[in-house]
Amino acid sequence: MAKENATLDSLQISESNSSEPFDFDALEETLQEQLQQELDGLEVLEDEKEQIENPDSLGKVVGDVVWEQFVNQIAATAGEDFIKENNGLRLDLRNEAHIQTTENFANEKIANHNTKINYQQRYDDWQSNFVKDENGNIVTHQTRSGREEATLVKNARKPFDDERKKRGFVGNKEKGTDVDETISVAEIIRDPSANAHMSLNERIEFDLSEKNRNEMNSSWNRSKGDTPTNEWLDNTNSKGQKPQEVFDNMTDEDVEKLRQKHAEASAEFEKKKKEGEQRSIEAGKQSQKEEAFRIGSKALRAVITQLLAALVKEIVAKLIKWFKLAKRTLDSLLSSLNEAIHGFILKLKENLLNAGNTLLNTVAAAIVGPVFSTIKKVWMLLKQGWKSLKDAVNYIKKPENKGKPLNRLLLETGKIVIAGLTGAGSIVLSEVIEKGLTAIPVFAVEIPLLGSLASILGIFFGAVVAGIIGAIAINLIEKQIAKNQKAENTSAQIDKRNDILRIQHQIQSVSEKHTAQTKDAAMTTIKQRHEAAAEFMRQSFSDIAESRRKDDAIDSTFDDIDDLFKELEDF
Repeated sequence: MAKENATLDSLQISESNSSEPFDFDALEETLQEQLQQELDGLEVLEDEKEQIENPDSLGKVVGDVVWEQFVNQIAATAGEDFIKENNGLRLDLRNEAHIQTTENFANEKIANHNTKINYQQRYDDWQSNFVKDENGNIVTHQTRSGREEATLVKNARKPFDDERKKRGFVGNKEKGTDVDETISVAEIIRDPSANAHMSLNERIEFDLSEKNRNEMNSSWNRSKGDTPTNEWLDNTNSKGQKPQEVFDNMTDEDVEKLRQKHAEASAEFEKKKKEGEQRSIEAGKQSQKEEAFRIGSKALRAVITQLLAALVKEIVAKLIKWFKLAKRTLDSLLSSLNEAIHGFILKLKENLLNAGNTLLNTVAAAIVGPVFSTIKKVWMLLKQGWKSLKDAVNYIKKPENKGKPLNRLLLETGKIVIAGLTGAGSIVLSEVIEKGLTAIPVFAVEIPLLGSLASILGIFFGAVVAGIIGAIAINLIEKQIAKNQKAENTSAQIDKRNDILRIQHQIQSVSEKHTAQTKDAAMTTIKQRHEAAAEFMRQSFSDIAESRRKDDAIDSTFDDIDDLFKELEDF
């Protein structure tokens, strides 16, 4: 506009003071530049009109919003499925979660993730052998040697005693002997290592094994009771007497045999416990591998589903474009599907990065548990709502949109909000559809790596249905916006063409002025040259007349010549 005013001012100056020289070439060059700019602007407006109601933009809005939410919930679903298959336990691959140690067992730190051995059941069974107070604490007492030990309930020894009687290990009445367990049942029951790493049958088998059985004098056996052999032999009774002092028939050789038997039984007991510990380690490592494979399969399922979702996103976008075509044919449909596949391949790097993010989210969901899913879904809804609101506000605040009519702004912001609601709706719909399909047995079938058919269809159709509803709503708004845009574009084109005509008229006026100025300058130059020639001739003849003034005849001739020059000057 400033250049146009400058051009008009220049024209006025050239008209008011035509005697002064004016640079019409520079003015014409400026006007030509303005004309080219206006022509370029007209071309842009014509291109924009072609882009109005372009289906690609609609497909991008629906695709980006709906499929973003769809992909986000894939990881949460995979994490939940993992927890269900993992006996309700969250992902934990640490050694203490799978490999049970004696120390942790004694402190009630159970390797609950070990699927091979139920250590929680072993711990509960172990604890049931002890007398406990009203607070659940184990009641203890002191032995004859001053050692504190847990007090056993009345029937704690029953499984061992029943099996011993069943096998006939009851001693010999004629000889006055009993079958003594060198490592007593009470010792076995109280031992955390034995209870952690050996089953009840394994403990009973050791108790009644040949290395632990010992035929002993009945009186000795009753005196020994549950007390460890060495402790019984080395400590005095309430009267200050050791067993060898109490029993006259107990020789030094008998004491040595008892000690030897105890050493052998203790060694065997330690061996059995070590074997049990090794089985616990092996079972824990196997359990770790299985849980790692389980989360790996679920993560792979999530990644595959995410990649399929990316492909479906491309297909849906092209289908929306195809639906908007005036002529929809099978060939054009196949062509659209082919374009979708090519688009997926071109975006493979981006899709793989998104797949990696899905994998990490799946692992996070498996670690945190159902809370993660709830937080994730709430976060997605809040994020989408905030994003829609923020986009709507930013759109209104843009400088180029401040001059737009109110109804146009409402339509544009409405489109943004509907897009956000479409993404949120896909989350709700997927859960509703999945629950509905789960009630039908055929949809409850599990597909390797992908989960139940109901889950897959729920996720897919939830997003698709929400996407279609959103596409229809956005399409209606787009049509109204397109109508307004076309009217605005047509008006802008008319203004632009008027500007072009005005500049063309200015160029024509400048050209006419330039031509007139050139003609006037030429006439002035011719006149000046005539005057200079007349002056030169007059001076020449004056010089000649001066030198020959005495000759009257010549003077008369010169007078005639002077008259001729005067006539030339008048011309």
